[in-house]
Amino acid sequence: MSSKYKVRYNVVPHFITSTVVGWVDALSRPEYKDIMVDSFKFCIDNKSLMLYAWVIMNNHFHIIASAGGDIALPDIIRDFKKFTSAKLMKAIKENPKESRKEWMLNMFSFVGRNNGNNDNAQFWQQDYHPIELNTSEKLQDRLNYLHENPVKAGIVWEAQHYKYSSAIDYYTGNNGLIPVSLLY
Repeated sequence: MSSKYKVRYNVVPHFITSTVVGWVDALSRPEYKDIMVDSFKFCIDNKSLMLYAWVIMNNHFHIIASAGGDIALPDIIRDFKKFTSAKLMKAIKENPKESRKEWMLNMFSFVGRNNGNNDNAQFWQQDYHPIELNTSEKLQDRLNYLHENPVKAGIVWEAQHYKYSSAIDYYTGNNGLIPVSLLY
């Protein structure tokens, strides 16, 4: 992996994206997004994750984050993805309302069996390509991109109306679902 996609400085905000394998829209139900919300809160409270902005879409998430303690940012992201992967696959498997359960679980198993880094199943794509936001221009560009994602996807008319995002924190001053450290 090139140095362009490595975390060099844990305290510098990074733009991070992680995508469900095959772009499967496995996060389309609120209860699955709530697992993500709770997991981000845990990382903030227990792993020194500094979360500045976030959005959870149906098949991926974007965050702007850094690490504030002894745990390196790549380790926090690794643990987050490992935990949410298991928790989300279990939630899908046990959800009696999930009509696509068999298809999604088969997809995760297929991808996992074909990746030597996994025992049996894989939920998240392997990489997350952290981008260091070391200028105010990069920071503003990624912040706008992240918050406008649900608008561009046609989910909401205005970014602050999307529940699973920090846009409400930035655009209205109200608190969203996850406490963030505002960048401005």
